[in-house]
Amino acid sequence: MQTHVEHPIAGVVYPPAARAEAALASGSWIATTVGDALRASARRHPQRAAFIGEERSISFAELDEATERLGAALLTSGLVPGDRAIFQLGTTIETAIALLACFKAGIVPVCSLPQHREIEIGQLTEQSGARGYFVQADFGTSFDLPAFAESMMARHASLEHLVIVRGERAGAASLQALIDGTPLERARERLARESIGLADVLSFQLSGGTTGVPKIIPRFHAEYLGHSAGWMRRYRIDADSRLIWSLPLMHNAGQLYTLIPAALTGVTVVLMPRVDIPRMLDLIGEHRVTHALSIGPIAPQLMAYPDIARHDLSSLKLFSTLSRSDTLEAHLDVPCSNLYGITEGLLLGSPADAPAEARHGTQGRSGCDDDEIRLLEPGSERAVPEGEIGELCFRGPSSLTGYFASPEANAQSFTTDGFYRTGDLVTARRIGDALYYTFEGRLRDNVNRGGEKIGCEEVEGHVSQHPAVADAKLVAMPDPFYGEKGCIYIIARPGMQAPDVQALGQFLVGRGLAKYKCPERVMVVDEFPLTRVGKVDKPAMKRHISGILEQEGKP
Repeated sequence: MQTHVEHPIAGVVYPPAARAEAALASGSWIATTVGDALRASARRHPQRAAFIGEERSISFAELDEATERLGAALLTSGLVPGDRAIFQLGTTIETAIALLACFKAGIVPVCSLPQHREIEIGQLTEQSGARGYFVQADFGTSFDLPAFAESMMARHASLEHLVIVRGERAGAASLQALIDGTPLERARERLARESIGLADVLSFQLSGGTTGVPKIIPRFHAEYLGHSAGWMRRYRIDADSRLIWSLPLMHNAGQLYTLIPAALTGVTVVLMPRVDIPRMLDLIGEHRVTHALSIGPIAPQLMAYPDIARHDLSSLKLFSTLSRSDTLEAHLDVPCSNLYGITEGLLLGSPADAPAEARHGTQGRSGCDDDEIRLLEPGSERAVPEGEIGELCFRGPSSLTGYFASPEANAQSFTTDGFYRTGDLVTARRIGDALYYTFEGRLRDNVNRGGEKIGCEEVEGHVSQHPAVADAKLVAMPDPFYGEKGCIYIIARPGMQAPDVQALGQFLVGRGLAKYKCPERVMVVDEFPLTRVGKVDKPAMKRHISGILEQEGKP
């Protein structure tokens, strides 16, 4: 089958044709588009629930029809295949409809978050050249996202089409009105006129980086389907499985683990708009969920929840988490395994029937046999011996071929033979006849707050603009729920008092920084610790704040 690109986007580094053809031949790519995969699933399972939400469920037949109507309506409104659209939506059935409709129409979602503000949305809009903008009207109660979207559209001329999800606003299109106003047969005829290529861009995902400029990762139709299918094989997920998801559906993990499996195989997915541990456990029992996954705060909150025994978890075959799966397994009495994932294209995990030493002592192995993994000495291209720590580097059918419109980042991100450098340190461990990989730490300077990567350099730059701050350094401090939070070390200007956490947060949000990026502890110092070669010693700062937390009884 042809892998040519129907709707090329300037700035996208497309996979070479030879790589795409080889991936299709091996099954690492799936020879269809996401839209056609959904249509096929709807034919196989028309009355099966596709998504079960807090307020309603939607069958595959209903999902297919709603996405046909919305996709056609978006094209009729003036968007065209290859156009980009900013997405600031939560985890709801409407978000699934909006994403899948864009996939059918060839419109490329820019997978932002509702928590992003002027800085992030401004940068993403300028980078992507987005013309569309989807926002959720009822996301939270303290911030008016539609009004924010209007203000961003006034600042950025490329933004022309505003779609309000779960609400209405004068002068903007309502998602529901777009669906209702488009007859099904006319919608199908309109979409049939657009040919979507297997290697066309499906979505723009975001990389968690160390600077303030978000890097955009293009993902492609056949590639993304194959990547998700590999994860499903690794976890023994099939069409009769049931999944649950309570984190952002915009995330790469949310789409690969729930959205794409639903479209591809007819899996039923339970969606939760927010993390609520007792409710999650109730839903697992009520809907006979078979697989659950934790990135960020879910696993720690589960381990702190004392009433596990009152919930029926008998349907659950596997619970996957970033780390500490042995402790979680003992608490839930359900098979648990560690995992690793990076939006640039590698997923590691272990199924329930893997040896305990693999599930608990490593992050697993890839679900794609064509993935190549190397562990290199940091800063070199020399491989480390098996069992020693090295930088995780990989190349494969779903690996990044280049960040969007970012030649400088691309020049720094790959080895000379095309392996992506993750900046993560791992060891390789042989269990049986397979190599498994254990996460050991990071080379890159960021804070991983519940799965959201916060670039230290970005936050430091904004904190240093405070009139009372001479210099600032952000480090990760341990947190029992989020894994890490940000602690900012501040040197105050002479004669001035450094801001406390609340005042600093107000200052940063006022500058347009997302609230979740604001430091959650301030340490005022006279000077930063230095290494023997005179560089700022961030590991010493991490040890310092970790010691203080231990003294305070906050491990």
